[in-house]
Amino acid sequence: VQLQASGGGLVQAGGSLRLSCAASGRSFRDYDMAWFRQAPGKEREFIAAIRWSGGTTVYADSVKGRFTISRGNPKTTVFLQMNSLKPDDTAVYYCATTSRVAHSALAERSSYDYWGKGTQVTVSS
Repeated sequence: VQLQASGGGLVQAGGSLRLSCAASGRSFRDYDMAWFRQAPGKEREFIAAIRWSGGTTVYADSVKGRFTISRGNPKTTVFLQMNSLKPDDTAVYYCATTSRVAHSALAERSSYDYWGKGTQVTVSS
């Protein structure tokens, strides 16, 4: 199983980036996918999650209204559109996936079985 994240980079505050994550290596039908991030010296934190259908999304309060998670075609690709970026958004961003879990578990790091290697996002002030 592989999760390949891409799209990170250096951007000025107020700018935008779009991250992509492609899953491969098995059938991911009915798998939930999510993005987490980890800043230096901090715990890995939940950012956003999306159901296989794409009909349900969940966001951390810190990114609500600025970030949008969506499914691509094929559905094994997930995007994270990040707008109005702030220096506090600087982190390594990871995508993750798991077989369908309860709604309340979508934001839990422990719910996810497979993780990508991460892509660096740096927001300058």
